[in-house]
Amino acid sequence: MAYLDAAGWAQRGDNGQSVVALGGGHGLSATLRALRHITRHLTAVVTVADDGGSSGRLRQEMNVLPPGDLRMALASLCEETEWGLTWRDIMQLRLRTDGPLNGHALGNLLISGFWQLLDDPVEGLDWIGRLLGASGRVLPMAIDPIDIEADLDDNGRRYTVSGQSEVAVAPGTVQQIRIHPSEPKVPSAVIEAISEADWVVLGPGSWYTSVIPHLLVPQMHRALVTTDAHRALVLNLSRQRGETDRMTTADHVRVLREYAPDLKLDVVIADPTATDDIDDLIVAAEELGARVVLRQVRTGDGAPHHDPLRLAAALRDAFDGFLGEVGKAEAWL
Repeated sequence: MAYLDAAGWAQRGDNGQSVVALGGGHGLSATLRALRHITRHLTAVVTVADDGGSSGRLRQEMNVLPPGDLRMALASLCEETEWGLTWRDIMQLRLRTDGPLNGHALGNLLISGFWQLLDDPVEGLDWIGRLLGASGRVLPMAIDPIDIEADLDDNGRRYTVSGQSEVAVAPGTVQQIRIHPSEPKVPSAVIEAISEADWVVLGPGSWYTSVIPHLLVPQMHRALVTTDAHRALVLNLSRQRGETDRMTTADHVRVLREYAPDLKLDVVIADPTATDDIDDLIVAAEELGARVVLRQVRTGDGAPHHDPLRLAAALRDAFDGFLGEVGKAEAWL
């Protein structure tokens, strides 16, 4: 299958479907950069558990949501004009000083300033979105920051780790993961977006710290299970050191079922070059009611990064119902 260039996507235009993308960090950013090619009706719902780096410092010092993943989502949706791209670069600029501001992303400070001024995280993000000319809306998963706690098994040594930044690199296999508070308040705009969506897209990203947390929030869980939207899962292109380095591709799908046995999926998108056992992945996807779509979505340099246009092509086919009835897995290589 030939992939369309940016001009080709522009000529095909917006398919009019409303899409909600869930996740955090670089994984969500990749999904958003793909989705913006196929719809203008786009909402990003971002995890708020980050406790490291600039975000962790601002979270502790200002008692605000960690802004980093929210900043990255906004930057991914910026208007592709001189204005939008300049503001994107400003938002992503990381300060280098000999003082206390060293290491802070300028956008993190700007977002935190809006929150302090407006005392409303959703309104503050909407203002930043307007500044960037964002082609979509960015919302936090919860009004207050959450903490992640995980029980791990490292070759028989069982221990517990707290904090997203620690869980992400802790050695061993995750046995159980929890969030605190266990029932955080979710913005009403998030529930409305999910309930009104045509599609909900989950992943890629850090599985236990960016993807699964959405399923652990009771309000979010109910919304995802009860929505009439179709649901797609985008799998990672590599295992993550520490967090998932002992998991197969199929394990990534099965662990979702462990935390949300009532969740049904329609499509699981995987790159064949990053799939351990295609047959096992198909079985795992069928357990969630989904069909596997094997597509080359990796960048051409071979790095474990999703190519926005290739991922957009795979997602567009899923959204437009191009999968047909020819089998449980199709491969366009």
